[in-house]
Amino acid sequence: MTYSDASLEITFGNDALTARLRSPEGYEDQLQRLVTRFASARLKSRGSAEVAVDDLLTNLAELASWPYPESVTWEPALATLARDTTLDAQKAANHIDGAPPETMSPEEVPHSLGPTWKGDLTSFQRRDIAHLLSLRHGANFSVPGAGKTRVGLAVFQAMRLKGEVERVLIVGPKSCYDAWQSENVECLDPPLRMEVFETTHTSAQALIINYERLKGSLSTLTQWVRTKPTLLVLDEAHRMKLGAEGVYGAACMALGAHAQRRLILTGTPAPNGIKDLENLMGFVWPGHGKRTVSNAIAGGDLATASKILRPLFTRTTKGELGLPPVTVSQRFLDLPPLHREIYDGLIGYFSARAAAAADDLQTLGRILVYLLMASISPALLAAGTTKYEPLAYRVPPLPIPTGSPLMQLLRDLPSYELSPKYQETLAIVALNAAKGRKTLVWSSFIRSINTLASILREYNPAVVHGGVEDRDVQISRFKSDSDCMVLLSNPATLGEGISLHHACHDAVYVDRDFAAGRYLQSLDRIHRLGLPPSIETRVTVLTSTETIDEVVNARLNAKLEFMGRILDDPTVQRLADLDEEPAVGGGLDQSDLAALMGHLRAGAN
Repeated sequence: MTYSDASLEITFGNDALTARLRSPEGYEDQLQRLVTRFASARLKSRGSAEVAVDDLLTNLAELASWPYPESVTWEPALATLARDTTLDAQKAANHIDGAPPETMSPEEVPHSLGPTWKGDLTSFQRRDIAHLLSLRHGANFSVPGAGKTRVGLAVFQAMRLKGEVERVLIVGPKSCYDAWQSENVECLDPPLRMEVFETTHTSAQALIINYERLKGSLSTLTQWVRTKPTLLVLDEAHRMKLGAEGVYGAACMALGAHAQRRLILTGTPAPNGIKDLENLMGFVWPGHGKRTVSNAIAGGDLATASKILRPLFTRTTKGELGLPPVTVSQRFLDLPPLHREIYDGLIGYFSARAAAAADDLQTLGRILVYLLMASISPALLAAGTTKYEPLAYRVPPLPIPTGSPLMQLLRDLPSYELSPKYQETLAIVALNAAKGRKTLVWSSFIRSINTLASILREYNPAVVHGGVEDRDVQISRFKSDSDCMVLLSNPATLGEGISLHHACHDAVYVDRDFAAGRYLQSLDRIHRLGLPPSIETRVTVLTSTETIDEVVNARLNAKLEFMGRILDDPTVQRLADLDEEPAVGGGLDQSDLAALMGHLRAGAN
C-alpha cells in the first residue's frame, strides 16, 4: 500500500523525537478523535497532527481505535522502533511472570562470536553477553573494571555475524577512546576498521565520537546510521541522564531512533534517582522504558521494583569481581571560633537572598558553591574561582561590602587559623607517607587544590585539574616516582577514565557535592579489578560539623541507598553507611534544593 492509499500515515516529524500523523480528506474527523488519546498531541491542520514519539509508543494500544486498520501505513524506521520495543517489553514481562528466559547459555557465547574473536572472557562477561543478546536492545550497568567495553564489542560481533547490524557508532567521553581502540585490536583478528569521527567515514565499521560534538554532527551521523544497520552504543551513558531535556540527551534520543540496535553502558545509571533511570531506559526502549521504571517505582517497594527491572539490564557487581572491600570512613571536624563566626555570618547573609530566589537555580547553585567553599576555608570566598573550574563551579569573589565586619573577618582569617580540613589532610598524608602509602586527595575547587599543593609541598604533590597542561606527566609521576606521595585533583577532571589502583590505596575527600554519580566514579579510580585480595583500600570523607557538608552527606547517602536497592547491589548501599572515626590532625535536584533551603533557614533562625 502506498501513502496515497492510506487512511492514516504515521511517520517521523521534523526530528526523531516527534511522530506525524496524517489523514487525507474524508478521514479528518477520525484523526481528530484519535489524537485526543495522546497527551502530547498537537493538531497542525484538520488532517495532520504531531505526537511525541515516546507518547505514541507508550500508548500504542490507542491506535486500535482507528476504524480502518488495514489502511494504516508506517515509516519503516518508526515501525521497527515500535515493534522492537513491544517485543522486548513482552519478553521482560514473561520473565517476571516466571516463564523461562529466552536466552543462550553463557557457554554458547564463544561460538556466537566466531573464529575472528580472540579476546578472553570471564564467566560474568559471558553471562552478561548472553543476557544482552537475548534482547534487541540492552543496558549494561556493571561496575567499572568489569569489562563493559569488551562486552559491548562482543555484543556487536555476535549481532554482526547474525546479520542484524553491519557497523557500530560509539558515543562516549574522550577518555573512553583508548579503551575501545585497544580492545578492538586485542579481541578481533582482523580488528574492525575503527575511527574517531571527523567528517565522513564511509568505509569505517566503527565510529567513535564524544558527547560534546554530537549535536553539531547529528545530521551527518544520522545519515551514517541510516545507510546501513547500526548498533548505537552510549558509553558512560549517565552523561545523557537528562533525556530529551538536555543537550546530550536530545541528540542521543534523535540518533537512537534510527539505530537498528541500542546499547547503553554505565556503572552509575541513577546518580540522582528515578528520573535519571527513566531517561536512560527511555533511550533504550522509547515508550516502554520510562513507563516501566515509573510503574515499578510507584509502589514504593524498591526490592519489588528491582525484580521488575532486572530483566532489562545486566550488572556485574564488585562482589562478583572478587574485589577486597573498601573502607569508607567519615571524620567530623569542628570549625575553630573565627571560622565558625564567618560561616554563621554567611548563612545569615545568604538566607534572605535564597528565599528571594527560591525558583532561580543559578542563584541557588552559586550559593551552594559559596557554602562548600566556606566549609573548607572562607578565605577561598575572597578570591572566587578560576576560569579552569567546571562550569557549575565558576563564581566571582563573594560581593560583601567593603568595611563590613564579615569582610574584615574574611581578610583576617588566614592570619589566625589554618582550615581544619587542610590540617586533617596534612595529617593523613603525613601518616600514609610514613608507611610508604600514596594518597589521592580530592577537592572541587582549584584554589583549594593549589593551597593544598603548598601545604603538602614536602610530599612532592602531583596536581591535575582543568588548568593543567601536562596531565599525563603528572599522573605518570604519581604512579612511578617514589618521592611523589600525593595526587591532588577534582572529580570533574579525573573522576573517569584513569586507573590508579596499582599505585594508590588511600583517598581523602576534602569536600563533596550532590553529584552521587561523580562520587562513585571517583571512588573507582583506586578500587577496581586487579587489586590483590590482601590490599586494603581506605577512603576518608572530611566533614565540617554544622555546615553544608552534613546536608551533602545526607543527600548523597539517600541517592546511594536508592541506587543500591534498585540495582540490588549491597556494595553501593554500604557506601551510604559511613563509619565514623576520630580526627587525627554540582548536580542539584529538587530534593537537594529543599535540603539546601532547609540548611539556610535553620542557620538563620
